[in-house]
Amino acid sequence: MRRIILVVLLVSIAGVAGIVRSYSKSGHSINELPGAISGDSASQGETREEIRKNYELAPGAKVEVAGINGAVKIETADIKTADVYIERIAKSPEALSRRKITIENSPNSLRIRGEKGDAGFFARLFGSSPTERVTLRLPRKISLVAEGINGAVNVGEIDGPIEIHGINGRVEVAQATGSAEFNGINGNISVALNRLEKDAVSINGVNGNIELRLSEGVNVDIEAHGMNGNVVSDLPGFVLEKAKHGSYSAHIGSGGSSIQANGINGNIRLTKAMTASTEVDTAKAKS
Repeated sequence: MRRIILVVLLVSIAGVAGIVRSYSKSGHSINELPGAISGDSASQGETREEIRKNYELAPGAKVEVAGINGAVKIETADIKTADVYIERIAKSPEALSRRKITIENSPNSLRIRGEKGDAGFFARLFGSSPTERVTLRLPRKISLVAEGINGAVNVGEIDGPIEIHGINGRVEVAQATGSAEFNGINGNISVALNRLEKDAVSINGVNGNIELRLSEGVNVDIEAHGMNGNVVSDLPGFVLEKAKHGSYSAHIGSGGSSIQANGINGNIRLTKAMTASTEVDTAKAKS
């Protein structure tokens, strides 16, 4: 069995060497070979594709965005439709085909997912993948799941819960209602929280600083473990009960809703959420 594997390996090496030799003899630079094999020729220029869709969504619908190689921006408004705009960019048509976007929808759900497309072995080995920029305009009354995003995630005000997992970039959420869950975030997090449930916030495996903006008069318990950073707050009624060996316990007000954090490489800051009145007061103070 080992001899068979060795023979196959030697034949493969010889085949690649032959391709390299013949390509060099044709007058091309060896540095151009990966692009030629994969179809990513620099002379082809940039290839773009735009996807524009519009869907009706019922109040409380679940929206999922997953597997996107690029930034995701979600705007919200008091509307009943979801406007989807996706821009895909690659070095060539062949490179664009290495990934695809699938969209599934019903009145109660919208799912947008980036997936591997049709490409050969050498194209996958040497070629570049296209990037995607996703822009959504959604109703406020939804629940949101975003996962596997290679880029920043920017979300408007959501009148529902959020789950955000596996993000390589900064995460900003103007508002989540009820509960919020963050796992595996390589970047800073900033989120405003409204009308918290009992098990309100779960944060795990974050490489970055975390800002939690809470409404005035909130009552919460905070537990943080495995932290390489501090827990701080400028909210009235904040009491730090324990701060030892990367573990923190604290509460605001009389306690109640739970904020749990584990494995954080950064600081957690609890601050006051900005409302329309506080924004006006801040603007007056600056003028």
